[in-house]
Amino acid sequence: MNSKIIVIEGLDGSGKATQTKILADKLSAQGKKVKKLEFPDYANPSSSLVKMYLGGEFGDKPEDVNAYAASAFYAVDRVASYLQFWKQDYSDGTVILSDRYATSNIIYQMSKLPENEWDSFIDWQADFEYKKLGIPQPDRIVYLDVEPEVSQKLMEKRYNGDNSKKDLHEKNLKFLLDCRKSALYAAKKCGWLVINCCENGEIKTIEKIAKEIEEATLNILC
Repeated sequence: MNSKIIVIEGLDGSGKATQTKILADKLSAQGKKVKKLEFPDYANPSSSLVKMYLGGEFGDKPEDVNAYAASAFYAVDRVASYLQFWKQDYSDGTVILSDRYATSNIIYQMSKLPENEWDSFIDWQADFEYKKLGIPQPDRIVYLDVEPEVSQKLMEKRYNGDNSKKDLHEKNLKFLLDCRKSALYAAKKCGWLVINCCENGEIKTIEKIAKEIEEATLNILC
């Protein structure tokens, strides 16, 4: 049976987890078999290197670990998840909904590189994870674009103003601005669907964003 993988991408504070759950619930209510994923998979030991990286154990700045090394940390977590938890689901027609996926390396790690190396990094990432490691390639990538000022306000609410709870990426605003730039570049180059999640300097309602995501994914699930 023909399974589909739909990925919800976005920077921290963009509502990926909420929107992935809403879409999963809608599809399940329609009678579709759904498997919901979230990366990094912090409950799995396979995410240990990711946790060390985000916890600052390899340096207190994102660029202290180069784009390719950090990408490998995240890739190992994904391939372990696939082999352990959802390989069978992917073979039997299940709709796989993923809060982040291999595409996150393009957003977060590509931003560390000079722009003239971005195209080659995109090609490397696809070859490394989809061909060499063997995880399935996604059928649709939806990028939730949130203005940086809005996402910062949302993260402040998430952590109740306690910046010590933020990880290595979340506490570095310049890095997140660079990540948004790389995400929008990749969306245009790779054909991701971009949903603008803001209106008049505020986040759109959860329901409005959910409707746009549903419309963006409907045609590949018919």
